[in-house]
Amino acid sequence: MPDSTPASAVLMQFAKWPEQGRVKTRLMPALGAAGALRAHVTLTLAVLDNLCATGYPVQFWWDRELERAPDEADIIVRNLECAGLEQKVQQGETLGDRMQAALRESLQHYSRAVVIGSDCPSVDPQYVRHAIDRLSEFDVVLGPSDDGGYVLIGASRVVPGMLDDIEWGTENVLIQTLARMEKSGLRVSLLEPRWDVDEPEDWARFQRLPEA
Repeated sequence: MPDSTPASAVLMQFAKWPEQGRVKTRLMPALGAAGALRAHVTLTLAVLDNLCATGYPVQFWWDRELERAPDEADIIVRNLECAGLEQKVQQGETLGDRMQAALRESLQHYSRAVVIGSDCPSVDPQYVRHAIDRLSEFDVVLGPSDDGGYVLIGASRVVPGMLDDIEWGTENVLIQTLARMEKSGLRVSLLEPRWDVDEPEDWARFQRLPEA
């Protein structure tokens, strides 16, 4: 049986630092800059709740150096501190660089590591557990998103260049990532597709969820 004890894996939530005008920008035409920031905060906390419910250790990775959070977003930091979660800063030029660096660092301490974005409320605890189980047999697991990217990437092994030359933010992300993984000799497992929140219709979908 696969080892699914909490100490065997770590979850890393990636998030943009909550600053009005730089988060959820595609929601701004519908919600305004302040509304987009509130949406970012709401989504971030929803994802955090899902990850903490898995029973696995959770780390929170910001996309830039920490400073004083805006008053509207201070609730994120307070929740992290109250839960005693470690806060780290992503390192690297591209999203691929940052995810690969985080996975590599975490795999020095855990046998499996998973990165989840803060705009992916559809990634429920069971979905995460399923991803971790897959990593008992595969090097990498990906949770495809409806827009051509992915909501989750996990690894039990990383190799240099595995996330290079990806056109991040486009509909080609998943296809290009799979090609890079094949070229790198990595065994990949795909989960069922999920959705994230980028556009106003995605935000409306999230708001229709019973717990939202």
